[in-house]
Amino acid sequence: MPSIFNPSRTAPSTARLTLALLTVYIVWGTTYYALGVAMQTLPPVLMNGARFVLAGAVMLALARWQGAAWPTRRQWAGSALIGALMAFAAMALVVIAQRLGIGSGLMATVVTTMPMWLALWTRWGGERVPVTSWLGLVLGAAGAGLLAMEGDFSTTLAGTLCAFGAPLCWSLGSYASRRLDLPAPAMASAAQWLLGGALGVAVALAVEPGARSVTLSQVSAASAVAWIYLVVMGTLVTLNAYLWLLQNTSAALAGSYSFVNPVVALAVGVGLGGERLTGSVFLALPLIGGALALILYGRDATAWAARVWPRRRMSA
Repeated sequence: MPSIFNPSRTAPSTARLTLALLTVYIVWGTTYYALGVAMQTLPPVLMNGARFVLAGAVMLALARWQGAAWPTRRQWAGSALIGALMAFAAMALVVIAQRLGIGSGLMATVVTTMPMWLALWTRWGGERVPVTSWLGLVLGAAGAGLLAMEGDFSTTLAGTLCAFGAPLCWSLGSYASRRLDLPAPAMASAAQWLLGGALGVAVALAVEPGARSVTLSQVSAASAVAWIYLVVMGTLVTLNAYLWLLQNTSAALAGSYSFVNPVVALAVGVGLGGERLTGSVFLALPLIGGALALILYGRDATAWAARVWPRRRMSA
């Protein structure tokens, strides 16, 4: 992905941007299903921590092979903060929420708050967020809410708190990755994942039931395959693409995956889980499409209209 193999900070090409967006849109949409399968026989927090430790070790080897320098003390500190927020807190809260009974419908809706939080931190940090992006975020959340009605809205108080905490932590980590001094992209990913994953493993071994006693013989083949998929596709490939997007495009566009992922997750549920669709999905999809259009092309459309409208008034 671009963040690994092309660490330059020049303007991204359309093809590179499209590839990164499609990767984040599609792959992360499938991880909802993969997480559920992996948690069938693996403790969720331990499973998630070990996932990032392995991915971080692979990225560290790749970064050193590329000749990347070790992070400075300041860069280690920044990577630790981002890893704690994203690789540990956000992802642990997601799997705990699912384990505590949060239905897929509610989880899909709550996740759509992430780009709104990210846009808010971005605005408070002094970066301008276009009005069309705000409109797109609201429209996308409405579409995802309709789409979530295809799933299960069951909830518990503890699960709800975890569900809402996950996108909040993710948005804070995403914003921090845009502002903090970090090493080269591959080394930054390695440091964040290793530190966040190690924190997850430590917390799991300290407090998670069953984490200390789990053995390989207890892990089903399906859970093992799902975990490997999460390591390779969900983390090494797609999280790198997302981190690259955060550095090379707007916060709204980078966060737009949260509107598309439920669509992909629903398609996976229909294809693999035998779920059936109702009429709400056909109302939700146009809203999500409109949201993406506003986020992707809203600024250009507004600029074009500002140029054309005065000309028409003058000719009239």
